[in-house]
Amino acid sequence: MSKNLFITGTGTEVGKTYITGLITKRLKDAGKNAGYYKAAVSGNRRDLDNRLIPGDALAVRSMSGLQEEVENMVSYVYEAEVSPHLAAKIEGNPVCMEVVKRDFQKNSSKYDYLTLEGSGGIVCPIRYDERSLWLVDIIHEFETPCLIVADAGLGTINSVVLTVEYMRSKNIEIKGIIFNNYHPRNIMEEDNIKMIEEVTGIDVISKVQRGDRELKIELDKLIALYK
Repeated sequence: MSKNLFITGTGTEVGKTYITGLITKRLKDAGKNAGYYKAAVSGNRRDLDNRLIPGDALAVRSMSGLQEEVENMVSYVYEAEVSPHLAAKIEGNPVCMEVVKRDFQKNSSKYDYLTLEGSGGIVCPIRYDERSLWLVDIIHEFETPCLIVADAGLGTINSVVLTVEYMRSKNIEIKGIIFNNYHPRNIMEEDNIKMIEEVTGIDVISKVQRGDRELKIELDKLIALYK
């Protein structure tokens, strides 16, 4: 069975998929047996055969060189560009935890290192009807430590600290923070890093510039994040 790491973010569109692709590529390039899994993804497009394609899984596969079929990397694929719980209501296909557990276990049995990607930010409803399922429930189910992805720019102190405090209130293990869209020698972004590390006590373990194709982190440090 695999060692696992869950990638969450301070909100939607902060670059979770991009960072997940870089992480998976770093492991693959080092010869590690690495895989990817996501429970639910919304806002997807159809191919020429009218099949919904899980865009995040496709992006990670393209970046990392994974050979897995994208259909095996995501359990629930929705077309509506809304939160998974609402997309499920619109499309009549609610997330079932038993399916998520089954698909996670299949991927876990194939790989030594499995990177799981969340949907949206950490406070994300995955299902909300007669049953309630939140992103934190999936994290707790698989007992995965987490890595937070945040934008390096203005407002990130607030969003990161709030994310950290919420995760701590839910007893979620936080392994580190990765800044995306980082600009070297930018005084505000450097101060953001300093303030976040001092206020939260959590290390910013990597800083990713736009267009980076490699994750700047030592391999043993990356592997140590997985549990």
